[in-house]
Amino acid sequence: MAANPFHALFYLVFMLSACALFSKTWIEVSGSFARDVAKQLKEQQMVMPGHRESNLQKELNRYIPTAAAFGGMCIGALTVLADFMGAIGSGTGILLAVTIIYQYFETFEKERASELGFFGF
Repeated sequence: MAANPFHALFYLVFMLSACALFSKTWIEVSGSFARDVAKQLKEQQMVMPGHRESNLQKELNRYIPTAAAFGGMCIGALTVLADFMGAIGSGTGILLAVTIIYQYFETFEKERASELGFFGF
């Protein structure tokens, strides 16, 4: 990467911005956007101290998109760092592998919890 710093800089900026954009888009699609979270909190009768119910969505809208974009940028930075350090495979491949393994782990835990609940243990 030292041979072509423009290419490295472009790759870094592209990955960080693409991951941040994808992350912000994902929260809108997956039901984790401010209005969805505010609705869930209202259904669970949870409130934010010092804020009215009508302002909850506006308050959450200040934090959720920023947190999602920052989280996406952190994942992008991890991918770029792995690529720059010459990890076995690409940074993107490592990211996909970890995500898939974690998804299988979540599925396993959910199935185990439902079986335990089903058998009454």
